[in-house]
Amino acid sequence: MATLDFTPLFRSSIGFDQLPGLLSQALQREETGYPPYDIEKLGEDQYRIIMAVAGFGRDDVEIVQEQNRLTVRGKLAESKSRTYLHRGIAARAFERYFDLADHVEVTGAELHEGLLVISLQRELPEALKPRSIQINPGPPSSGRTGPGTVEGKADGKRIA
Repeated sequence: MATLDFTPLFRSSIGFDQLPGLLSQALQREETGYPPYDIEKLGEDQYRIIMAVAGFGRDDVEIVQEQNRLTVRGKLAESKSRTYLHRGIAARAFERYFDLADHVEVTGAELHEGLLVISLQRELPEALKPRSIQINPGPPSSGRTGPGTVEGKADGKRIA
C-alpha cells in the first residue's frame, strides 16, 4: 500500500489538518463489498444512502452517528427452526462506515422491501452561512478627489 506525504499541504493551508487522516483511513479501510450500497445526491445539501439488506428487519440493523462518522451494523438472530437446502441470500453480520462532512446529519431511515434508506442533510449553522454586508453611506464629502484620499481643513486651508 502506498503511503502519501501530506507535508506540502500543511505549508499552504490552514484548518485542513484532518484531511490527511481522513484520506489515510479511507485508503486503509478494508471493504468487503457487503452489503452493496448506493449514495445519491438529491439536492444541493441532501443525500441518501441506499443499502441492500435483504432478510434483515428493523430490529436486526443499528444505525449510529457519532461526530462525523456514520456506522451501520447488521446482525441476524440465528434461527434454529429453519432447515435450508440452499442458502443463497447472504445473511451474515456486517458493519459499514461512512465518513460525513461537517454539519451533515441523519434526518431519517426507512427499511422497505430489503432496502435500507438513510436520509442525510447538511445544515450549516447561521454563523457559517454566507451573509451580505450592507455598505452604509458615509458623511457627504464635497470636493473629494478620489478613493483613498483624506481631506480636512485647518485654518481655512485644504490639507490633502
